[in-house]
Amino acid sequence: MSVKERIEQLRNEMRERGIDAFIVPSSDPHQSEYVAEHYSARTFITGFTGSAGTAIVTLKEAGLWTDGRYFIQAENQLIDTGVTLFRMGNEGVPTVEEFLKETLKKGAKIAFDGKVISIEYFRGLKSTLESSGFSYEVNEDLVDIIWKDRPQKPCSQVILHDVVYAGESRESKLARVAREMETMGANYYVISGLDDIAWLLNIRARDVKCNPLTISYTVVSEKKNYLFIDDKKINPEVRAELEKANVEIKPYESIGEFLRKIKDGAILLDAARTSTWIYSSIKIKILEAMDITTRFKGIKNEIQIKNVRKAMLRDGVAMVKFITWMKKTIKSRNITEIEASDKIEEIRSVGENFYDLSFASISAYKANASMPHYCATKENQATIKPEGLYLLDSGAQYLDGTTDITRTLAVGPLTKEEKTDYTLVLRGMINLTLQRFLYGTTGSNLDIIARIPLWNAGMDYKHGTGHGVGFFLNVHEGPHRISVLPNNIVLKKGMIVSNEPGVYKAGKHGIRIENLVVAQEDEKTEYGGQFMKFETLTLCPIDLDAIDVSLLTNDEKSWLNNYHKTVFEKLSTHLQGEELAYLKGATIAI
Repeated sequence: MSVKERIEQLRNEMRERGIDAFIVPSSDPHQSEYVAEHYSARTFITGFTGSAGTAIVTLKEAGLWTDGRYFIQAENQLIDTGVTLFRMGNEGVPTVEEFLKETLKKGAKIAFDGKVISIEYFRGLKSTLESSGFSYEVNEDLVDIIWKDRPQKPCSQVILHDVVYAGESRESKLARVAREMETMGANYYVISGLDDIAWLLNIRARDVKCNPLTISYTVVSEKKNYLFIDDKKINPEVRAELEKANVEIKPYESIGEFLRKIKDGAILLDAARTSTWIYSSIKIKILEAMDITTRFKGIKNEIQIKNVRKAMLRDGVAMVKFITWMKKTIKSRNITEIEASDKIEEIRSVGENFYDLSFASISAYKANASMPHYCATKENQATIKPEGLYLLDSGAQYLDGTTDITRTLAVGPLTKEEKTDYTLVLRGMINLTLQRFLYGTTGSNLDIIARIPLWNAGMDYKHGTGHGVGFFLNVHEGPHRISVLPNNIVLKKGMIVSNEPGVYKAGKHGIRIENLVVAQEDEKTEYGGQFMKFETLTLCPIDLDAIDVSLLTNDEKSWLNNYHKTVFEKLSTHLQGEELAYLKGATIAI
């Protein structure tokens, strides 16, 4: 069934119910960025596979709203679907709310599935709907009616995440959360975020591709803790360990009834990560704040940092093996994008503590790399030839940490423009790495540092400079980030964040260089106070073949030489033969 046919079937269901517009977001009941196939309703309706976007279907029109990371991808995937692309943030492009006001008449009825829309998003939408004279229906899952071969909800087995990796027991975490609840005046705390639940209870699973999560809810209370989950996922060992931490297992679908039966006290929740359906199930006082677990989870403890360094070394060795293979093979034959991404997965998968990839690898040659979140398929993949630039953004889930690294490689001769762009991106990445900052600084204060070399050349990139990274958890993690978007989260010791500026030129090339760094305390001065710095965690050469050395300052060259010296010292004892020879040549001083 084509996208056009699916949309027409959806419209038939809308007409039967007197609905004028139906909203299909990207999320699941837990407001996840990456969702299990069962919840990929927006992809089903539009054909667009990116992780972010909102679809609107009216009786006459259909639209998709997505951000700058996905403009080119969405444009390609929406061809012949009847779905119009709305490029969010571009001048003259209406927001979802503006589109509804401009398109629908007063008295129109808008519907959506309240289980997959957060209460925070709903409030903004509700204000627009009511001021425009629209009515709304909150709990309509029309997509489920027409999705005849919808995948089943995942049911992977839950595993325990050992404290030797996590650095803190679930009992300790629950006690910390309980103390914080007490200071906030909360008797109950509802957690919907899957990564927060996994962190809190030291459990992992495979319900979401590349994200070691289990679909569940958790309620922490003064006397007992509850995990709402499909019972078939819990083996006797896991059940026994959870019971030791005073965690009772309850059926996943019973969360609504459980909340409705609570008659006294106050319930704490995060409005940005809690569905409208969950919110409406609560009949007592509600306290709203950012998830306690999100705040705690974002700061890695010393044991986690120690473990992450081990994972980074292992991942760096895998990357050097891959780059050696790529540089050698491309001299004798062409390579497809999928062959390259399969190769890095093959190399990583034999490493100690490997669990999964941390996201689907972005393997992109030349113009395909101008799409920041490009995904190669057998039908559209490019063949890599011995010329130009190849970008690989990839990572792994290890029991002892999550990795995310981007390297753009010269696979043959480069143009002057390619070398210049590459060097400007590198300069931005180095400058942010070197930047000391006063305690109290947020990521939005620092974002410009990575962009300055590009801005001075009249270029920019339409994504954030950095995102938080989980520990054997989601590769994109809050609460901190480095972005032009306002963010009041102070960068604290132990916060891991990516540093990944880029340049994207449609029809030509895309360049991104990404390291993971961790915030650390620097010196405390009499006239400034406590300063902070970034420690680079990622260990992998930056391609010297792509650099125009004349564009680097002395400080930038010094940083690169010192970084490469560290990379060689850390990785060389784990490599031999041609891979060691490549590493030696790739890390020479410039």
